[in-house]
Amino acid sequence: MQEFQLRQIIAMLLPKKLFGFVASRFRPKYTYCVYQGALLAKKLGYTRVSMIEFGVAGGNGLLCLEREAAKIGKKLGIEIEVYGFDTAEGLPSSLDYRDLPFIWRKGAMTMNYDSLKKRLKRAKLIIGDIRETAGDFAKNYKPAPIAAVFHDMDYYSSTKAALQIFDADNNYQLPRVWSYFDDIGGDNLALISDYTGERLAIKEFNDSHENKKISPAYNLLERTHIKYWHHQVFVLHTFDHEKYNTFIGGDKPSKL
Repeated sequence: MQEFQLRQIIAMLLPKKLFGFVASRFRPKYTYCVYQGALLAKKLGYTRVSMIEFGVAGGNGLLCLEREAAKIGKKLGIEIEVYGFDTAEGLPSSLDYRDLPFIWRKGAMTMNYDSLKKRLKRAKLIIGDIRETAGDFAKNYKPAPIAAVFHDMDYYSSTKAALQIFDADNNYQLPRVWSYFDDIGGDNLALISDYTGERLAIKEFNDSHENKKISPAYNLLERTHIKYWHHQVFVLHTFDHEKYNTFIGGDKPSKL
């Protein structure tokens, strides 16, 4: 069962406030990617990293990311910066078939900026057109190297623009960046394909970058106890990163 279908069922069973509480606190894919990103950073000798969410909307995901970053950062001894990108106005209008306008609608997933701003403790909200904010992120914010990214902008065009963040100098990212894509599956109405949505944005990124490739996290896909979010986790590999070949294994050989 796709996660958003499961969330719809839970939403029908729980009061609105209780559902918001549950949704903001239990996101295993956030916990997993934050932990793995911070762990890699520690093994490579970094002391600071960044975690990013594209598509904040109501803010439950960003609040969860903020909380997990604080908890895991403290446990591993890594300082974690958190950033959330959004327009604060919901989805823009689109007639591009690649954005799946038959399933996504203008104005959906709006943000109450003032309310969310008060609830955040450490995350920074970056509001504006993603085509500008993602491309200028490194120059404007001088962030710690990116360790994990959570993509939930729904549209192909927005996801494609968000991936510009990896065009910055390699110093602004780890050699391998954990990446979660929320909308690569869908249901019998969305019928997401390799030629639309986030899947197409991933393909075009890979086709246009010789030394950067986004690949499924096969270590999760090959597990026997399949979880509903495992297929949504990818890893950005930057092959020409100065630390890509740095040995991080232990004394025992890795089990392949």
